[in-house]
Amino acid sequence: MTFPIKTVAPALLVFVLAVPSAFAKLPIPTPTPEAKAKADETAARAAWAAKVDNLKLCQAQDRVAAKYRESAAAAGKLVPSPVATPACADPGPFAYTPATDPKPIEAAGAHSPATTATAPPNTNQKASEAIPAAKK
Repeated sequence: MTFPIKTVAPALLVFVLAVPSAFAKLPIPTPTPEAKAKADETAARAAWAAKVDNLKLCQAQDRVAAKYRESAAAAGKLVPSPVATPACADPGPFAYTPATDPKPIEAAGAHSPATTATAPPNTNQKASEAIPAAKK
């Protein structure tokens, strides 16, 4: 059995155009706590690596400036005074402490004990008006 191209091509075109929209409607899976913790650690490691890169760049710039001053002084050129810049900040070794989930209010001991009422609540409404008596 053979299918002419005139019938197969439109069906194939509809299928190719419909599949991406079907995948687009799939829900995004929620990350597990382990995956979220791993993503947080990866983000912290990336931030630390950026700080290390900045340290290396700062040190390289300092070496280039020192070499320039040295070569300019050796050539007898006028060496401008160095511009005051902040010192290169060493981020230290990578240390990640995962964030702990805050305790729920009940477990945190944030509730205060109920006290006995010593005065009526602030209201000008009489109790008989607030709670009408049931009709007999």
